[in-house]
Amino acid sequence: MKLSFEQIKEITTGAARVEEKDGIVNFYRFTKEQDALYGERTPGMYMKTLATSGIKLSFKTNSKKIFLKIQVTPSGSRKYFSVDVLVNGKVIGYLDNFSDAVLEEKYVQTQLPLGEFEKEFDLGDGEKDVCIMLPWSVNAQLLDASIDDDAFIKAIKYEKKLLAYGDSITQGYDALRPSNKYITKLAEALCAEEFNKGIGGERFFPELAALKESFVPDYITVAYGTNDWNKNDRDTFNEKCRAFYNNLANNYPDSKIFAITPIWRKNMNDEREFGDFMDVEVCIREAVKDIDNITVISGFDLIPQDEKMYADFVLHPNDKGFEHYFVNLYAKLKAEL
Repeated sequence: MKLSFEQIKEITTGAARVEEKDGIVNFYRFTKEQDALYGERTPGMYMKTLATSGIKLSFKTNSKKIFLKIQVTPSGSRKYFSVDVLVNGKVIGYLDNFSDAVLEEKYVQTQLPLGEFEKEFDLGDGEKDVCIMLPWSVNAQLLDASIDDDAFIKAIKYEKKLLAYGDSITQGYDALRPSNKYITKLAEALCAEEFNKGIGGERFFPELAALKESFVPDYITVAYGTNDWNKNDRDTFNEKCRAFYNNLANNYPDSKIFAITPIWRKNMNDEREFGDFMDVEVCIREAVKDIDNITVISGFDLIPQDEKMYADFVLHPNDKGFEHYFVNLYAKLKAEL
């Protein structure tokens, strides 16, 4: 039984909107207003909004199998992708373009084919919870999702909502699997639906924070700063950082907001117009000190300061690095909750 558009829409989580055109289902993590904002900014930034980071199909079913067919198009510099299929919280398989490839240790710029991919997954007997995690690195459009003809399907809804702002690291660079992103692990630990607004290369963008979502998030994480240090002077940083958090707090006065300061980067001692990299955290703490519902979480020690924890050996965590990020971040958040 091929799932209808309405069924797919019902079981989708983490999307601002879901649309169908010519039989192809498109998932968007940004609202039309937010897309337009990025479209006015730069084409490269807009393309990254099309990545399906944080979007999942979450449902109960008694189907023994599920067939997936997707169409994958680029949305940034990364050309590898993975769709992770989980049953009762455990990964049972992947639909990807690199399982049969030999990846180098520094795999981030590996060129792999995109296009149409399909696979059938054995879900096992009985009723179960199924979660299909779409890629963070590319735009994945759904061509077909089919279950057994006599099977039922029922959407799983999360109790809480997590709204995550950030740069490439929040988007997912460079986890091989979307289920290994720190923010996805955090959302699952909080029993929350992940709404991922991470954009590779992004800095504090007050105009984005001024646009409200259609829901009130229980938790908000914000993880900018490393690109600001790399590209902005200190006055610009302070102005945009303060404005971003003011807009966010005004829109969501009852949400718990966590300001995560930058993680370690190998080239942190290079000279930049901003000045000392460690001052980024100082500036963020100063910017939010009088905003009641914001808690600052220091990010510098979340991942061991070892290039082997980073896929590019400099900045973007690999799966092992993301595991440290999640475990240590969750411990700090639990202490505040």
